[in-house]
Amino acid sequence: MELITLKNISKSYGDRKKVKALQGFNFFLSKGEMVAIMGKSGSGKSTVLNVLSGIDILDDGEYFFQGKDMKLVTNDEMTLFRREHIGFVLQHFALIPDYTIYDNIAFSLLLQHESKQKIRERVFAIAKELEIEEILFKYPDEVSGGEAQRTAIARAIIHNPQLILADEPTGALDEETGFRIMNILKKLHEKGHTIVIVTHDSNVAAMCERTVWIKDGKNI
Repeated sequence: MELITLKNISKSYGDRKKVKALQGFNFFLSKGEMVAIMGKSGSGKSTVLNVLSGIDILDDGEYFFQGKDMKLVTNDEMTLFRREHIGFVLQHFALIPDYTIYDNIAFSLLLQHESKQKIRERVFAIAKELEIEEILFKYPDEVSGGEAQRTAIARAIIHNPQLILADEPTGALDEETGFRIMNILKKLHEKGHTIVIVTHDSNVAAMCERTVWIKDGKNI
């Protein structure tokens, strides 16, 4: 089943639209796939993720999510779409420094007004799965890079999103820790999660089912 279709997507930035991040880019994604998007810095990789998540509104082209035309979605609906359907894993973790690891993981469920008991059960279950139970009541500056990234993954999946978007998830980690993080993402994929990974690392791409190449905002 096709989850996402991008057709001839164009996106430019700046007051005069001088920076052309995407120029006629095409992409499709089936439910349950794990796909890498590769290209050099400035090629448009991260802009693809921003379009997929609705952070960036495309200038031209078509975006369908489960057959729904996302150009017809209002800003409020797009915010709800991200909250319910998308999980983000970022290169530099983006944890809230004044929140404990527990609260960072629980954050999206708090926004959904889930009960404290359900949140606690879900956080502890995911923390056990990702082997971070022992750091739940520490703060982000008290844990290692690998632990911080596992926290980011836990936060991304706690609300059972249909799509996980990972932007250079191993970029801030040493090789061994990065490999462990990719194994975690691989296991999530094997459990049925749909994952898109932006990377410049061929080793990361090799762990995905297929690779989409981008250069100057275009497919190659």
